Amino acid sequence: MTLDEILQDIHALEEDLGTYERKYGVLTETFYAAYAQGEEPSETAWVADWNDWAAVHEIWLDRRQRYQTAIEALQRQTKLIDLIRRAALRETIPVPA
Repeated sequence: MTLDEILQDIHALEEDLGTYERKYGVLTETFYAAYAQGEEPSETAWVADWNDWAAVHEIWLDRRQRYQTAIEALQRQTKLIDLIRRAALRETIPVPA
């Protein structure tokens, strides 16, 4: 993956999370705290949404961690300002494995 691909994933996932937040009227962190404790919606029609919402949140957490790990690794190789310049110029920035 490249840094841009990770960032694009994060933004797309945040759009999905925002859709669920507007639909159910709570932030994802509030929802996920209940979901992680095994709470289930009283409306059976919501079960599929809640499962999808939780999955999107878990993928978002993974991508945020990948982004942070990539930035830390890249900073060991170059100055942060140089990394930002490359990203702004839309250079492909491979993420260290």
